[in-house]
Parts: sequence; structure tokens; C-alpha cells
Amino acid sequence: MEKVIRFVEDNQQRNLDDLMEILRIPSISSSTEYKPEVVRCADHLAMRMHETGAARVDVFPTEGHPIVYSEFGAGRAKPTVLVYGHYDVQPVDPVDLWTSPPFEPQVRDGRLYARGATDDKGQLYTHLKAVQAYLRTVGDLPVNVKFIVEGEEEVGSTSLEGFLRAHKEMLAADWVVISDTPMFGKNMPSICYGLRGICYMEIGVKGPGMDLHSGSFGGIVPNPVNVLCEIIASMKDKAGRVQIPGFYDDVIQISQEEREALARLPLDTETLRAAAGVKQLTGELGYTDLERMWARPTLDCNGIWGGYSGEGAKTIIPSWAKAKISMRLVANQDPEKIAELFAHYVREVAPASIGIEVRSLHGGKGFLTPIEHPAVKAAARALERAFGVRTLYIREGGSIPFVATIHEIFRTPCLLVGFGHPEENSHAPDEHMYLDHYFSGIKAAAILYQELSLL
Repeated sequence: MEKVIRFVEDNQQRNLDDLMEILRIPSISSSTEYKPEVVRCADHLAMRMHETGAARVDVFPTEGHPIVYSEFGAGRAKPTVLVYGHYDVQPVDPVDLWTSPPFEPQVRDGRLYARGATDDKGQLYTHLKAVQAYLRTVGDLPVNVKFIVEGEEEVGSTSLEGFLRAHKEMLAADWVVISDTPMFGKNMPSICYGLRGICYMEIGVKGPGMDLHSGSFGGIVPNPVNVLCEIIASMKDKAGRVQIPGFYDDVIQISQEEREALARLPLDTETLRAAAGVKQLTGELGYTDLERMWARPTLDCNGIWGGYSGEGAKTIIPSWAKAKISMRLVANQDPEKIAELFAHYVREVAPASIGIEVRSLHGGKGFLTPIEHPAVKAAARALERAFGVRTLYIREGGSIPFVATIHEIFRTPCLLVGFGHPEENSHAPDEHMYLDHYFSGIKAAAILYQELSLL
């Protein structure tokens, strides 16, 4: 292991130069104009994998953008790690807010600036460079390493699930490692062991056949805006609990070990309140702010409209009203089941005097790996050795649907070991990655392979 770590330390400039080379390719997946560049990026990555010493490299075409696959063998007797990443990037607009051109990588103040630096080319390269370090020093790997790198993550991973199911045997592994998440803070190595899912709904309320004069008809016809507000208000009680029957049936409760781990995180509630721009933080009683943000389900009205909202007054009873509702779900909650429970509840509480329509717009499952799992503990040890500080355990309040998809298909532990930073502007101008995170991330990936080989 010492030879591998020393090689990483002695080759920092080479590892930086190689990363900068792929960062120069504008692989923007959302634009047809850049489709040739996306293909060029896939080919470049495949070439790099081949040069690193992969036993197999393939660029699989899809209906969208190519998927790059490679294998680095250690022998059938060794366990296998499947590394997921993506080589596509977000658009760069507004370009005039970039300090330096987005596809001309530049190092400033210990940070590498370029689109894709942290999301996800930089994080992906921590693993490729860790593999290279093993092969250039000891000559082999402690585990078999497979890479699957897609070009559609920034546009919804449209082709990924079908590819995973069609190539399940080829992709079989003992563990899946994903480096596409941030750490809790600067030089705070973190394992993200949980993600929330989502269930997104739309409600439509229909009242009179047309907008009516509120003086002539007020008091005798149902007002869709009033009715919709009453329906939404009934969905939560004063303690912040969702009132839809069955909503909490499948929720996995927070373990005592998790609560203790989350309590150790250096969260400044006042800073969080100020960042949100609110006078006071609120939420479900009985839980801390981090538990509410990461480990509990939610229900929020994202938008409501209907009637007159122009300048001045227009005294009407509107004909209709609509609202969009999102529910962040935790692991084990099924978005399809929640959608059915939601629709049933709305229809039950809606008065017979109005028409009601409930539509499910989209959903995605949450994800959870128990923090006491041996693979999670192995990852924690690897991060601690590489960064020299204690590893933190975190969740994410948002959704990364492909993680749940991978976990569901392969039924193997998914380790979210990210090396980004929450303030690295991953989808904004001046995206960057801390160089010490990049270099320590390479060490962490190398140590992780060794730790997993011992399980």
C-alpha cells in the first residue's frame, strides 16, 4: 500500500494534467449541438482506460449518448467493485459569469476551475487514477474493478436502467461505488448512506363552468381556490405530521447509531436559518433539523394558481384552480403506493360540489445503506486514512434516482463516497474542485479497494 500511496503523491501533476485534458471536452449532454463532443469524450475516456491497462474496454451506443465500460482484472478469486460515474456535464450559461472559460481548465488558489471539474469528471478520475497507481507499482489490484460511465446523467439517465438490466451479468459485482456526491464540508470526508426519493403530484379543482361575478354568485357556488386551499391545509397537522392515512407505514425509523452520527455533524442552525432566508426553522416535532432534512419524509405545496392575479381588482369566483405537491420520501417508501394514497385522500376530503382531478407527474425511490454495514465501515476507514480526520456519515435530502435503480437491480451495497464540496458550483458558473480533495480522493479510492478486499 505504501508504494501505491507514494506513487499517487509523486504523480500529482500528471494526475492533474490528465484530468484537465478531459475537462477540455465540452460534453454537454442536453444540447444536440454538442452531441459530437459527447461522443468524443466517451472515446477519450475509453482510450484513457485502455492506456491505464484495462483488460476490456467497450463504448456501447444507446438511443442517447454512449456508455463506456471497462474491466480491470484481479482474478476470479477476488471480489469485484463496480464504479459508476458520468462524463457528461451541465450547460455553461451564463458564460459571462465565468471568471475563466468553462472548458479551459485553470488552477486558482488551490482549486481547479472548469465545467465538470467536480461533477463528475474529477470525482470519476479519482478511481481511474487509483487503479493506475496499483498497476504502475505492485502490478495488480486487490479487487476486480469494473467501470460503467454514462453520458446522460445530466439529462435523467434515460438509457441507464435498460442497459443495466440488459447487461446484468457483465456488470455483476460485490459492491457498487459512486463518487458523485459532496462531502459535508472542506476536508470533511463523508459517506452518504441515504437519499430521499420523491413523489410529485398535481391537483386540479373544477368549479363553475366559467368565472362568475362574486357579487352575483358569491355564497352559493363553490370556490375552487378556497376548496383547494382547504384540501392542502388538511394534509398536515400543527406538529408537521402528514395526515394521509398509510403515509408513514413503510418509513424506516432512524436508528440510535444514526442519530448519534448526525448529532456529531458541525451544523450551525443559525447559519442554516440565515441561508434559507427565514425567521425560524420549522418541521416535524421530535426530530432535529438534519433528521428532518435527510431522514424524514415531507409534503410541500410547490405552486398554486387559479383565478385572477393581474394588476388591480377583478371580483370573480374562478372556474378552476390547480396545485403541484411534492413529497420527499425515505427508503422503503414506494412512490407509486404513495401516489395512490395521496390521490385517494384528496378524493375523499374533496366536497361533492366540485370536480377533482389528481395526476402523478413523476416519482423516484429513496436509498439507504445501513451505516453499520461492513462495506460502509471499510469505506469510512479508507477515507480516514486518506484525509487524516474522522469520517462523517451524512444523508442527502434530495434525490438521485439512478442510485436506487442500481441498488434495486444488483441488490448489492452502494457506497456513495464523494469528494466534492457543497459550494463548488457544480451546476453554476465557476464550477471547481479543491485539488487537495482530488489528490486525497485518489488515495482514498486506492485504500478503499484494499479495505474491501479484506471483507
